[in-house]
Amino acid sequence: MSTPETTEIHDFIGIGLGPFNLGLACLTEPIDELNGLFLESKPDFEWHSGMFLEGAHLQTPFMSDLVTMADPTSPYSFLNYLKDKGRLYSFYIRENFYPLRTEYNDYCRWAAGRLSSVRFSTTVATVTFDEGAEVYVVTTEGGETFRARRLVLGTGTPAYVPETCRGLGGDLIHNSRYLPNKEELQKKKSITLVGSGQSAAEIYYDLLGEIDVHGYKLNWVTRSPRFFPLEYTKLTLEMTSPEYVDYFHALPEQTRYRLETQQKGLFKGIDGELIDAIFDLLYQKNLNGPVPTRLLTNSALHTAAYEESTGTYTLGFRQEEQEKDFTLDTEGLILATGYKYAVPAFLEPVRDRLNWDGQGRFDVARNYAIDTTGRGVFLQNASVHTHSITSPDLGMGAYRNAYIIGAMLGYEYYPVEKTIAFQEFAA
Repeated sequence: MSTPETTEIHDFIGIGLGPFNLGLACLTEPIDELNGLFLESKPDFEWHSGMFLEGAHLQTPFMSDLVTMADPTSPYSFLNYLKDKGRLYSFYIRENFYPLRTEYNDYCRWAAGRLSSVRFSTTVATVTFDEGAEVYVVTTEGGETFRARRLVLGTGTPAYVPETCRGLGGDLIHNSRYLPNKEELQKKKSITLVGSGQSAAEIYYDLLGEIDVHGYKLNWVTRSPRFFPLEYTKLTLEMTSPEYVDYFHALPEQTRYRLETQQKGLFKGIDGELIDAIFDLLYQKNLNGPVPTRLLTNSALHTAAYEESTGTYTLGFRQEEQEKDFTLDTEGLILATGYKYAVPAFLEPVRDRLNWDGQGRFDVARNYAIDTTGRGVFLQNASVHTHSITSPDLGMGAYRNAYIIGAMLGYEYYPVEKTIAFQEFAA
């Protein structure tokens, strides 16, 4: 059977439709000079739906929507979404800059539903390069073939499961699947949560709130020295400026990798108000006697075993400051261990056209290109090692897309700010 193939050559194809590529779709929709197509394997837009806890909100303000920081007049703005839904005045009266997570997801679904360039339920199988026509050939699992001069990768970062827990058995879950499994978890006698970021804190607070209703023991274990708050002071926020990206990108590779490790607290910390709320809830529940919960810091997970006959996990930890080992037995196990980028397998045929650094990761150019021409394949997110904490920041998504659009067009369609910081980062 012959493979269906379109003769049309797109200016670019976006693979994956998270918030960043969705923002690119919104910003390129009115540009006649760019004919783009976006392919997403899921049947509809979905963003961390397993963590839609009641009251959970973004850690960035509503202006960090899909388009506003590049084009405040765009019809795809969060404020226009609110107006269309009849909630603009309610949001105004709420006087809270931070959209609810479910609200943000609904906003993204609203925007995606208005776009003509998006195709859902379309999984990319392979990407090759046609040397003669100088175009990328994208073949889907359904056998369709699309051609484009450029690619924009937005496949996101898959859930990360520590090696010690892979293939362990039982019903352990990553935090990304928390809500669908919450009811079953709460039937267990004990639950252990491993991790240190915002998701771990939200889950702990949620489970702590109902601990006396269900009667389980609840452990929260982190290898971090303490429960770090997200640093959100204004001069620190200037590290999400174009100047800091310029500065960071120009640093030696080894220095950037060292800073990547040191700066995790700038974008992976816990909302300070949530930390306080957890303490207040612990205080409140302890008024009636000790609560069956433990919070353990400085403890790295080294071993894990599962006993099927008892439905129990035995977790081996190392208290790193004391250099002492200890174990915890638990029936329920939640891994709030974050997300880690994996190079999509479909890129293997064009691997030699991509730039790699000394650590085997993409060598991402200042304009977010990762191919040898410097203008053919662009990367969304997954570049903390080259573009610092701005890489996963929703507030910098529109900035990056304005930059990518300029690189594709050869001129600045959306004005890109060059200098906004009061401080100087370089000598």
